[in-house]
Amino acid sequence: MPMPIEASAVNCLIRAAEREDAKGISIVIVAGLRETNAQDYPEAVIARVEQNFSPAAVLDLLARRLVFVAVENDVIVGTASLDGTVVRTVFVAPSRQGQGIGRALMAHVERAAVEQCIDVLAVPSSVTAEAFYMKLGFISVRDSYHGEERTIVMERPLAGRPHGP
Repeated sequence: MPMPIEASAVNCLIRAAEREDAKGISIVIVAGLRETNAQDYPEAVIARVEQNFSPAAVLDLLARRLVFVAVENDVIVGTASLDGTVVRTVFVAPSRQGQGIGRALMAHVERAAVEQCIDVLAVPSSVTAEAFYMKLGFISVRDSYHGEERTIVMERPLAGRPHGP
């Protein structure tokens, strides 16, 4: 398990999430959905996705994924997780977006993936986050639809890991 690190671009600590973090993680995700993703998705999609991130649902995710949190002054301001070779649930509190927290979380996820000998990371990106992932070197490989919800499946080979045959 990677050790906690100070995020250089931000004034927060990135560490592995603990069960006690479930409520704080839920708050960050729901705020991100309502305030940021709602700009790109209909209300019905936001409401459906939001149901997957109650504190109880987050506790379940903590048991199945490697989840990280960005913490500032004992408050969770961001989260990201690694589910096998897939990056999932990358959210930063709306008031803290654009300040390097998402990038710091993704760097932590990437280090964990390299430690697990993962060659290629995938991310099912929202329309909202597509530009963020592109800046990190991810490329779109296909679109996926769940009703009105468009997801862009993106991939990126990991630095230092061979890609292809």
